[in-house]
Amino acid sequence: MNRTPRVLAATGLLAYIALPWYTIENPSLTSYPFGDEGTALGLAIMGTWWLLPLALPLLLCLCIALRNRPDESCAEWLAVLGFVGFAYLLAQGFAVGLHGWNAEWLNALFGAPGPKQQGMGFGALVVGVALLFLGCRGLAGMGWCRGDTFIVSSIGAVGMLLALFVFYPVATILTSAFTDDKGQMAIAPFVEKITDSSIWGLKCLGNGVACGVAWNTIVLAVLTAFASTTLGLAFALIALRTKFRFKAPLRVMTVLPIITPPFVIGLALILMFGRSGAVSGILFRTFGVVPTRWIYGLTGIFIAQVLAFAPIAFLVLVGVVQGLSPALEEAAQTLRAKRLTIFRTVTWPLLRPGLASAFLLCLIESMADFGNPLVLGGNFEVLSTKIFFAVVGAATDQSRAAALSIVLLLLTLIGFAVQQLWLGKKSFTTLSGKGDPGLLMPLPTSIRLACYAVAVPWLVFTFAVYAIIFIGSFVKAVGRDYTPTLASYEIAFRVEHTSFGWFFSGSAWPSFFATVEIALLAAPLTAAIGLLTAYLLTRPDFHGRRALDFAAMLSFAIPGTVVGVSYILAFNVPPIEITGGALILVVCFVFRNMPVGMRAGTAALAQIDKSLDEASLTLGARSLTTFARVVLPLLRPALTASLIYAFVRAMTAVSAVIFLVSAQYNMATTYIIGRVDAGEYGVAIAYSAALIVLMLVVILLIESLVGERRLGRRPAMSNVAAAPT
Repeated sequence: MNRTPRVLAATGLLAYIALPWYTIENPSLTSYPFGDEGTALGLAIMGTWWLLPLALPLLLCLCIALRNRPDESCAEWLAVLGFVGFAYLLAQGFAVGLHGWNAEWLNALFGAPGPKQQGMGFGALVVGVALLFLGCRGLAGMGWCRGDTFIVSSIGAVGMLLALFVFYPVATILTSAFTDDKGQMAIAPFVEKITDSSIWGLKCLGNGVACGVAWNTIVLAVLTAFASTTLGLAFALIALRTKFRFKAPLRVMTVLPIITPPFVIGLALILMFGRSGAVSGILFRTFGVVPTRWIYGLTGIFIAQVLAFAPIAFLVLVGVVQGLSPALEEAAQTLRAKRLTIFRTVTWPLLRPGLASAFLLCLIESMADFGNPLVLGGNFEVLSTKIFFAVVGAATDQSRAAALSIVLLLLTLIGFAVQQLWLGKKSFTTLSGKGDPGLLMPLPTSIRLACYAVAVPWLVFTFAVYAIIFIGSFVKAVGRDYTPTLASYEIAFRVEHTSFGWFFSGSAWPSFFATVEIALLAAPLTAAIGLLTAYLLTRPDFHGRRALDFAAMLSFAIPGTVVGVSYILAFNVPPIEITGGALILVVCFVFRNMPVGMRAGTAALAQIDKSLDEASLTLGARSLTTFARVVLPLLRPALTASLIYAFVRAMTAVSAVIFLVSAQYNMATTYIIGRVDAGEYGVAIAYSAALIVLMLVVILLIESLVGERRLGRRPAMSNVAAAPT
């Protein structure tokens, strides 16, 4: 019972004595968090007195763990010592900075400027983890979460990660909304900024030209979320509940938009429907339709966002549709219900958690997106572009950007509330521990035809958009000279053979290798933390579950530009200095993209009966074993969705990483933006086309490695084919 506390306390004490406490100046994945500034014990002896108290909780925890007969009081002491030690570790890190005390009251209490220290390194990391898990082990020993160490430790770890890498950086920039130009707290300027007519104005309802950016954002987000969820559901039903012959191309075409940089889709739409676009030219020559600028504004942004975000809804809903129990539909059929009635009264209600999750994700994505509005917005402003120009525009106003971010956060909270009201407290369990659930019932004819009518034209349109993208990469000048050439690919991906061997001389190779490295590191971490968080939000019952849900979705709700700036402000100074290298990019991607895996996992877990977990626990398995061997295999669709989304978002992200890249780690999207700014559209499109092909290969590899979830004993393809009509 006390073996784990012994290992944790001994490891923490060893790290305190032997491992470097501070990090180096420019950390990378290979160097961080190892440092060269000495150990905590050595530094404490040399005069860094504020590190000396950290030895006390570690020593006391080790003494308690070495007791032969631990009792409940030992667990209480472990909890107190572990959390107090961890709190002190964070407190001293935030109190002492590069130039002395970080707070005026500390200067007044102890004298200015005070002691100085760098960011925490490997020794501090190990000590912090040991103290945190010692505290969690103590809580489990006191009976928290039925004494389940895995559950308590997971809650502690996920909660602390979200606090450090989501809430802390966002809070850092949002606090600037309440400060004036001199850095002093000022409420009046904040109220003035958040109630400005440019945000909430309704002039468009009268004689004015446009409404406020908040109303523009709401209208665009609702339209995009509704259309994306509808398309995602149609694609999922066609893929799993029909005999559609071209399911493989359907899967490819539904995933293509999500693996494309958003501004590339906007550029393709301009090349098709702009005043000099291909489609506009055909319409003018054939029917005399004069080209206009209709693609710029709400319509163009809406089309581009639905193209980009419908695959998100599909990835969430495909697992939900697959998890529907055929036994429920067969029971309704036995009662002589018609197939349309069965779909309306049985199938549709069971889809509600997945539909709500998909709608919410698309809603937030639309609100936070700035690539498409930046390219196609014209005079139609939204909050994301307003925030972007407040941060990087000519008139930089960080407090205004923070105030606009608060407005966007409030809109997201309203979306959460609407989702909860729609779902209520109903149960959506469809997977239990019983035998083969039966055969899938074919869709009603009217529903099937409706799905075809919605999905097939959109697939054709998607194909046309990507045809423009790939054609543009093989011509001299997009929009002017369509002479076939490979010049763009040669500039980006040239490979030369010299006397020293093969040399990657193309200008795109450094950013390509850096991007792939970051994406491969971030994807599994994103999926693991996302699914673990989903498990914690749906299975154990503990206080603070809603707060954990909110914290997990917070970084997803804030625009990427604000997330990038907040990471710079939070992690460019002690106690956590990770800017300038690859680590900050990995951390940003993990906690920026984790909510997709979390929402997909939540929707899937809502269908899995808790009796499966209870049966495993009854047979003597621990919670970790139950999660790994019972629950996780049933979450394969959610795992696939999380891995795919995390990888492609790391490959195509723009807004957050544009502030975090460095000379060594320049991401693909920043390279593409640079080529667009330089007028090298061919190189930009060629690079985008190469990334699309690479990500398609990786997606197919992920799907083959993860595999499919098997819910019955019969082959999946026979379900629909053998179902009675």
